[in-house]
Amino acid sequence: MSRSVRVLLSSVAALALAVSAACSGSETPVAANTPATASVSLSPQNVATAAVAELASGPTISGQLTPAREATVRSQVGGSLMTLTVDRGQPVAANAVIARVSSRDLDDALESAQVGVKSAESALAMAKSEETRTTTLVKGGALAARDLEQAKNAVAMAEAQLAAAKARQKAAWQQVDDTQIRAPIAGIVSDRPANIGDVVSPGTAILTVIDPSSLRLEALVPSDQIGQVKAGQRVRFTIRGFPNQTFTGKVERVSPTADPITRQVSIFVALPNVTGKLNAGLFAEGRVESAVRKGVVVPLSAIDETGAVTTVTRIKDGKAERVAVQLGLRQPETELIEVVSGVASGDVVIVGSAKAVAPGTIVTVVK
Repeated sequence: MSRSVRVLLSSVAALALAVSAACSGSETPVAANTPATASVSLSPQNVATAAVAELASGPTISGQLTPAREATVRSQVGGSLMTLTVDRGQPVAANAVIARVSSRDLDDALESAQVGVKSAESALAMAKSEETRTTTLVKGGALAARDLEQAKNAVAMAEAQLAAAKARQKAAWQQVDDTQIRAPIAGIVSDRPANIGDVVSPGTAILTVIDPSSLRLEALVPSDQIGQVKAGQRVRFTIRGFPNQTFTGKVERVSPTADPITRQVSIFVALPNVTGKLNAGLFAEGRVESAVRKGVVVPLSAIDETGAVTTVTRIKDGKAERVAVQLGLRQPETELIEVVSGVASGDVVIVGSAKAVAPGTIVTVVK
């Protein structure tokens, strides 16, 4: 080996020993760069407080408002419609005269019946007078007993004729009275197909009256959920045309048959409409409250069901914390859900997309 090579190897070895000694003999640790804990600021719209509230679940329903009390007024006699005092949307009182049919022929029939009654009354009076005279003569021996029998028969026949005349008079009176068309119930006129001057016949529809205070919801329930519906259950629903308002009613009865095509079952919900602001025919959607209970509730938007375990992100001691929860009743119309375990009343949870904040993050709610 040449002298220059030995010198190079000696220099490399010396350098290696020096580096080794420096590393093994140093007692001062190397400083590490520790990152600061992450933090976020959330608005009040991004958080909600868990609270105890009443929740209900049950079959969803849809249908329209219909009047429980409705009457179609029809003409009882034939003739020309002379008067019609009400129109659609106007109120009517029970038994009020709302229309009149011409009654010239009926007036003549009534006058004839009245004359017949007077004639029968005169005939009866004459028969009774004859009976009295015959009775006196029979007692005096001037007439035979059979003459008295004939007189009594004449009285009986006259009485029968008077009764028949009075029956004809009553029928004529009834027909004349039927020319005055009356409202059978108090309510509002919802339809009026007839007009003044129309020639009507017995059974012709004149108008329809509904009682707005008797509105009910006639709704449909899927047949696979009808077993959850019973009379007396509360129903909450919204009505198209009345935004941001919730109405309540009670199941009055359930139809015993399902629609053969849709396989849905009709239910009838009693609806108080004392103020009269609701109208028949409006569309409604809601839910039969077949299960009702109180529990801790949070917004549906606070629930994360994307993973294997359902979780919520709550704020505890100023930091985000991911906790597993067990869910109960859901109430989609109010966007609330019951939390059976994992969250207590008063806990602040993060809602919406903000709930994806990492656990341990410092959270500040900016008011």
